[in-house]
Amino acid sequence: MDGKIAVIGAGVIGCAVACALAREGHRVVLIDRAEPGCGGASFGNVGHVAAELVQPLPSPQLLFGFWRELVAFDGPLDVPLRRLGAFAPWAWRFARAAFRRESNTHRLAPLVRPAAATFDAMLREIGRLDLLRRNGHVQVWFGRDAQRKADAEAHEMRRWDIATATLERDVLAAIARAAGQTDGVGLLFPDSAHVLDPLEVSRAFAHAAFTRGATFEHTSVRALQPAHDEVDVRTDAGVRRFAAAVVCAGPWSAPLLAPFAVRAPLESAHGYHVELPGHAAHIDAPIVYVDSKVLVTPMQARLRASSFMEFSGLDSKPDARKREILRRKLHGLGYRDDGNESAWRGARPVLPDYLPGIGRAPGPARLFYAVGHQHIGLTLAPVTAGLIADLVAGRMPRHDLAAFDLRRFGTAKGQPPT
Repeated sequence: MDGKIAVIGAGVIGCAVACALAREGHRVVLIDRAEPGCGGASFGNVGHVAAELVQPLPSPQLLFGFWRELVAFDGPLDVPLRRLGAFAPWAWRFARAAFRRESNTHRLAPLVRPAAATFDAMLREIGRLDLLRRNGHVQVWFGRDAQRKADAEAHEMRRWDIATATLERDVLAAIARAAGQTDGVGLLFPDSAHVLDPLEVSRAFAHAAFTRGATFEHTSVRALQPAHDEVDVRTDAGVRRFAAAVVCAGPWSAPLLAPFAVRAPLESAHGYHVELPGHAAHIDAPIVYVDSKVLVTPMQARLRASSFMEFSGLDSKPDARKREILRRKLHGLGYRDDGNESAWRGARPVLPDYLPGIGRAPGPARLFYAVGHQHIGLTLAPVTAGLIADLVAGRMPRHDLAAFDLRRFGTAKGQPPT
């Protein structure tokens, strides 16, 4: 053991954590089977720094009307029949969390609301503010009920101190005209943001960590084991002992945490994106087409559109039909399809209450975790990195982390801490 800290997982969360720890003088080893930013969901996320997503997804409204969200009814949700048995325990926890949405929002909101400002500060500090646009984002509705839906959304956002404003008439008219609509209603969320390339953001955090002495090991982590107050990390290259370890391995985290008596009931919500190279944007900000359940973000020399929550299992194969559904929806919204678009699918790690897992494992081993960030992994990467830096340093965290401790799910059936 040489006093180093292993950060397991080089997605945007792991890269940000490595950056924050290296900044404080820790000797960091970032470990992943893929290059920084290239594995999991970090490479393909839609780039939205979603400072408005303060409410966890589980809600009574969704619980009793989830069928409307199914792919069969042109929605984004897909749970294949073959997975119903395996998915049921997670779904039961999700259902229970639906009735705690108000209290869980109070817990999550303090992390999410300052996300754009925190992102700005971290990118500014490493000299990569060029990757961020703080122009907010837009939500649009069409049809007879558009005004009612927009008013209801604005009212709900006011409850949680999220600012909204009426979208400029000419911008809204252009969006509606492209979609073949005569009118619509749009809300601007001025405090959100977007990045121009999610992969480059992960690489920027990793590069900043490396310039401060961190190193990268390109290998698969097979297991972790407690070794009194240290951690043994078994990779394809052998076993190495670290002074501490931070698990940021997304949907692959659960078996790594189990030997420390930490249960992480993670599911993989696969998302899909389609990219439109060279396509002009209506506005230099993401657009959420609420009724179509599609988000379109302007990036470097392209647009990226994303949708779907596919609970098909971590090792499942992509469903080519979803790419075609997304292309069809984009065509209906007025986006040009010239046959040169690229497509991607990746697994978002989600816990059943849609709160992240951020904390330290029980016992003497210095094992920390940052997992389960669902749709807001990019959004919360700098916030989470600061919280993990606090925990590793033994400081009082800047936010109360009690609600994010994975012991809320009980104890894993693994080797107890020694």
